[in-house]
Order: sequence, then C-alpha cells, then structure tokens
Amino acid sequence: MLGAIAWLIGGTMVFSLPWALPAFRQTSTFEHGGFWALLASIGICGLVGYALRIAGRGVSATIYRKEAMAVVGLSWILATVLGALPFYLSGTGRDVDLTGNLIPMNIVDCLFESQSGFSTTGATVLTDLENKDLVPRCILFWRSGTHFLGGLGIIVLFVAVLGQGSAGKALMRAEMPGPNQEGTQTRMQQTAWTFAGIYCALNAVLAVLLRLEGMRWYDAICHAFGTMATGGFSTYNASLGHFASDPNCHGTAIEATVVIFMILAGTNFTLLYFLLLRRPGRLLADVEWRTYMAIIFGVTAMVMAFGMWHVSAGEEPDFANWRAALRYGLFQVVSIMTTTGYGTHDFDGWNSFGRGVLFLMMFVGGCAGSTGGGMKVIRHILFLKIIKQEIEHSYHPTVVRPLRLDRQPIEDPDLRHNILVYFGLILVIFVFSWMLLVTWEPDTTWQNGSGSTLENKLIDSASGIAATLNNIGPGLGTVGAKRNYAHFSTQSKLLFTWLMMVGRLEIFVILVLFTPGFWRNR
Repeated sequence: MLGAIAWLIGGTMVFSLPWALPAFRQTSTFEHGGFWALLASIGICGLVGYALRIAGRGVSATIYRKEAMAVVGLSWILATVLGALPFYLSGTGRDVDLTGNLIPMNIVDCLFESQSGFSTTGATVLTDLENKDLVPRCILFWRSGTHFLGGLGIIVLFVAVLGQGSAGKALMRAEMPGPNQEGTQTRMQQTAWTFAGIYCALNAVLAVLLRLEGMRWYDAICHAFGTMATGGFSTYNASLGHFASDPNCHGTAIEATVVIFMILAGTNFTLLYFLLLRRPGRLLADVEWRTYMAIIFGVTAMVMAFGMWHVSAGEEPDFANWRAALRYGLFQVVSIMTTTGYGTHDFDGWNSFGRGVLFLMMFVGGCAGSTGGGMKVIRHILFLKIIKQEIEHSYHPTVVRPLRLDRQPIEDPDLRHNILVYFGLILVIFVFSWMLLVTWEPDTTWQNGSGSTLENKLIDSASGIAATLNNIGPGLGTVGAKRNYAHFSTQSKLLFTWLMMVGRLEIFVILVLFTPGFWRNR
C-alpha cells in the first residue's frame, strides 16, 4: 500500500512538468532545473514504490484498524519525504544573502514546505515567490499540487482510485477521524469516489471563475487548489491581496468568490452531496453547519465593530469605513476559521481585539468531513454540552441525561470520553510545544529583522504553534500575514513540521507511531 502511495505521488508530479516549458508560462525561458528535478523525483518515487511493492509481495492484504492507522501515518511521512524531493533537487532558493547570492533550501526547509503543502497548512519558508531565479514556476505549481493531494487526504484518493475492498472502511476512518453525525453511503469506495468527485468539481469550477475574473490559468489553478484544500499557498508574496492592485483582475470579485468557496471547503462534504441531490434541507437542518455559519458572521460583525470604532488613544481605525471593514474582516475571519490562511489585509496590524479573536478562531476550524483543519465545530458543540451536563451533575449527582445532538441521543458510548481526551491532548501538545519553542529558539530570531520584537516572543511563539498545530499557516508577529517561517532554527522547523502532521491527522494516528506497544504483534 505504501508503494502505491509512492506511485500516486510520483504520478501527480507529472502535471507540474508542462509549467517548466515556455509555451505554458508566457515566457521564453525553459526552467531546466525545475524540469529535471521533477523528472528525477518522479523516477525516485517510481523506484521507491516498486521496492515497497516487491517487499510486500505474498503478504495478506487484509488490514484492520491497527494496520490502517499504520498505513495512514507512515504514508504521510513517506509523502513528506517524497514531496520534498523537487524542492531539494531543483535547488529552490529560500532567500538571498547580503551579496545577492541565492540561499538554497536545506533538507529541513524542503520537508517543512512539503508537509505544509500536504497537511494544507500553508506555512512557508520561501521569502520571495515572485523571483523566478529563486523559485521555478513548475516547482511552485508542485507546491500547490501538494495542497490538492492533501485536501481530501492521500488515503481517500488512494481508496477512490485503487479500491481496497473491505480495507477501505478502515483506511477512511483512519484518514478522516473525528465525530461525524452523518452517514454517507455503505460502500467506502463509493463514498471516497463521491467526495473526490465533489472536490475535483469544485476545484475546476473555482479555477474557471478565477480565470474569468482576470487571473492567468496558472494562478487560477494554483489558487483553486489552495482554496478548496483550505491550504493557502499563493503564487505571490502578497497572497490574494496581490490581485487587488492588478489592473487586469477584478480584485473585489476574486475575494468574494474565494470567500464563498472557502466556506464550501469548510462544510461537511456529506452535506454538499445532499445539495447535489437537491436536498438543501439537510444542510440547513444540520446543527454543526448552522453553528459554523453563525460563528463566521458573528465574529465578522465583532471584528468590524471593534475595528471601526474601538481603538486606543492615538491609534488610527483599522478600517476606513464599513465597506472596507466588511471586505477585509469577513475575508480574514473566513480564511482563519476554515484554516485556509489566505490574506488580503495585514491583520497583524489590527487592534488587540481583532488579533485576539483571530487567534481564538485558530482553535475552531471547519466542519467534520470537510477539508478544513482545526479542532472542528462539532467537537466544540459537544464539548460545551458535556461541560453543561457535568455542571448539572455536580449538584444533581443522581440525574442521568443522554448526550444529545440536535435533539437526537448520541449512541456512541465512547464519544464523551474521546471528546474530552482530544481537548486535553490539544492543550498538552500546545503548551508543551510552546514552552519548547520558547526555550530553544534563540532571542536573535526576534532581533534580526523578523518583523517583531523580543517582548513579543511569548505571543509570537504561541501563535506559531497554534497556526501549525491547527493547519492555519500565518500567525501573529514574526509569523504574521506578511512574514514567514524562514528565520526559525532547524529544530523549530522540525517541531513545526511534526505539529502540522499531528494536526492534519488529528493526533492519534501520528502518536501511535511513537508507541512501542503499537508495533507488537500482541
């Protein structure tokens, strides 16, 4: 199975090759380095896949939950390594030094960028995306292509394309964990095909719309991948904000279109399937989706109000008028809520309330069964219900009430325990990683032009941990909307890479790989 994953990754690299050719890029330059690096990476993926397939010959194909978790966890590690090859072999430049010489990405930078793409985090170590001498366009397309693969999960595509019979159910459960009150269809492969079909169709529709609104096909496809995967990789340093100043593009229309599709990407794909069946009532009746939309519009209204009127003495308002407040506030709230991470406005310059709310939104995320990351809205709904019952139980210890969702009792007896454990693990991982980063990241990171000050080290570190653990991408301060992760030390980048993977697979699938008992036969 891991061999098939390697072949799948190598096969998708083929679609990045044409963008190295002049005819596809509206330029006379042929990108030799990127083209041959992609070809070499495809060959390595083929050899690794062949070796793994040979190693697995004659072994029973029956897998259960334990084996499925191993396949999923190891496949994301394998994808991270193989996905890093084009960056490394092409000599992609992370930055330039004081003399103007290219600083190539080292292996840790490449692993960071690869995992950021597959986990749909959107954090980056690349400082100048528009410099063709640093970043070949074909490599930049592969970077967005990792979003496409990671959007619904490599394993979901694996089940859809190759089919695994009875193993499909175990693989799907391991790849898309989390509470989901909706069933889809009985056969896992049919479910995977349905999800993958909706996902691909939305990507195609969005790319066409963005092209009609003025983007080049290259930019339209890359931003469609970044939007529907809720990843946020852009082809410009200013992210989507670039198109507001492009005379060939309709900036406001592009932003509005992307907002709509980010909301769709953060919606449970089961509900989108019912929309296709002309049953919108299922969408409107879903308590998670209603809460999801209420949070988006409620938080946007608060950000608008405080941004326009509530400022400290001597400060300028964050937004000039209500139209600007609605435009920038809604976009950034949706972008952070759905864990996409696109930017049209430097929200790091907002007042403390606005930045604080966006920081809290990092821990919410999209709906279960969506491409959005984060903790998921349904978990927060259930967590609040559990807390309410526990408070009641403290003064009425004999009262026993079933946990209900939308007036229906939840039959899963382990759900209460799983929700509490998940929230506890998120807190433990966040606090431990935060203190680890504060301890080993040198103070010079905040003193050498990183865009922040040493006094903000605690807050910046916390936002960096939250942004990677919840697959957001940009944070506050030194990892803000106009900055990146290039200036962090090697060990910090490795920590961020691990956090992105843990967040994407919702903790358990990665943590079990570090548990010795998981690998024992009994």
